[in-house]
Amino acid sequence: MLIVRPVCASDLDDICDLSRLAGPGFTSLAVNKEVHKARIQHSIKSFSDIKNRLPNHLYILVAEDTTTNEVIGISSIKTNIGVIDPFFNFRILQLAQKSSVTGSRFDMAVLVLVNEYAGSSEVASLFIKSEYRGKGAGMLISKARFMLIAADEARFGSKIISELRGQVSENGESPFWDAIGKKFFRMDFQSADEFSAGKDSRFIVELMPKHPIYVALLPESAQNVIGKTHPKGIGAKRYLESEGFRYDNTVDIFDAGPTMAVLKKDMRTLNESFLVKLRTESSDKNYNIQALISNNSLTEFRCALIDVMRVGSNYCINADKMECLKIKNTGTARLWIKK
Repeated sequence: MLIVRPVCASDLDDICDLSRLAGPGFTSLAVNKEVHKARIQHSIKSFSDIKNRLPNHLYILVAEDTTTNEVIGISSIKTNIGVIDPFFNFRILQLAQKSSVTGSRFDMAVLVLVNEYAGSSEVASLFIKSEYRGKGAGMLISKARFMLIAADEARFGSKIISELRGQVSENGESPFWDAIGKKFFRMDFQSADEFSAGKDSRFIVELMPKHPIYVALLPESAQNVIGKTHPKGIGAKRYLESEGFRYDNTVDIFDAGPTMAVLKKDMRTLNESFLVKLRTESSDKNYNIQALISNNSLTEFRCALIDVMRVGSNYCINADKMECLKIKNTGTARLWIKK
């Protein structure tokens, strides 16, 4: 059984292993052990701070295989991004060019540095080990974030965004970065990516170009990757699209990966999930409905993809699974039925 739960201090080594497996360009995991340790402590504090709704809460979730007690995946949510530290993107705008002399008209795409997602929440850091892909683990660790949001909606922004990894080679090279960022930061992509992930992001506004950049002036290698997702991020993009996220015409300033966005009120999981009194059932028969189940708790959040049985208006699961989810018999649970 795979169970999603809040990260804890003892997960540090497993998180570092996931970071190494993620490879270049995965900004939110491209940090050292000390930064991971600080983030874990930040998450632990955020989960325990139920009285306050501060702008810098971070919720890190991990997927654990209960058979081996191994952490096999990770995802996270940041609240109110861009409020304390700026959260920069390039917005792609179309400028109309027209000449009465030549009788010609055409549009030119430009990149403009913006911090317009301030106050939004960001879902990030979605990664699972390769041997667990294609078995429902990806959907579980992705949707668990939305089940957490549903447990306390007021804690999160009215818009939810996600930055997908852009086109970066196995050697850690980005044609987009080489065309723009490298000329202003005087460092290679991997160094800038690690610097951004682990240090103060204000260096971006200090060094990034302040004026619009005409896309047509960039080399074709850079133009061709703008808004394109890394091959390893295609699955994450599909999960987001099924939730209601859409490409928002903004891209990451480092690798030009697409930013996806959705209004919280339009999120599929929030609209389709519902609260029930969950019961235990000793019978192993008739568990014919696959559902995402959470205990609808912030501080002790648990979520899993489980086969359930419906008896009248009640939903039932095995007592052992109920215990793993930290739900008491006839206790409140949140269900999302997989269609």
